[in-house]
Amino acid sequence: MKANSLLSLSFFLPLIASAQPRSVVDFQITKITKNLISTPQFAYSGAPAYQTNQRDRWLEVEVQFAATPELTDELTFKYYILFNGNLLAGEVTQVNIPAGRENRSVMYVPPRALARFANNRPIAESCQNIAVQIVQSGTVKAESSLARAQPQWFATLPQISGFVLNKDQTPFAPLYWDRYPQIKGR
Repeated sequence: MKANSLLSLSFFLPLIASAQPRSVVDFQITKITKNLISTPQFAYSGAPAYQTNQRDRWLEVEVQFAATPELTDELTFKYYILFNGNLLAGEVTQVNIPAGRENRSVMYVPPRALARFANNRPIAESCQNIAVQIVQSGTVKAESSLARAQPQWFATLPQISGFVLNKDQTPFAPLYWDRYPQIKGR
């Protein structure tokens, strides 16, 4: 009798274990893109008009992510950009994030910062890797890198802050209002 019970238990235990629900992932980074883009041109009256140098380029880093909760009050996105051996770091907190696979976050590095850290190397070749973390209430919920790398490859490198800017800190602030969730503090 005991042998039959043990045999039955050993047969059904794997089935019972696999029937337990898997943990649901609330957030997932699906894509990281980087682009070198020019400063937007605006026309207005009431002051002298100054032309921007259209040869200068901003580094735009956009993250596409999926969210499963119906509505998330707040998420912090931490950006780590390895640029010519320097780890540029910045973060943005976004609010009122709806569920879906087409959510996005974006950060920028200005042209003068790129020139400063490029050390006369071509800017397009100077960006070595990018990592982004989604953090909720102090807990990392998702992490991904543009180039294949170990998780948290950036953790031991010294970080340089102040050069990775959120959209509200750039001339891109009035553009694409419906593409990105609201930035906290606006």
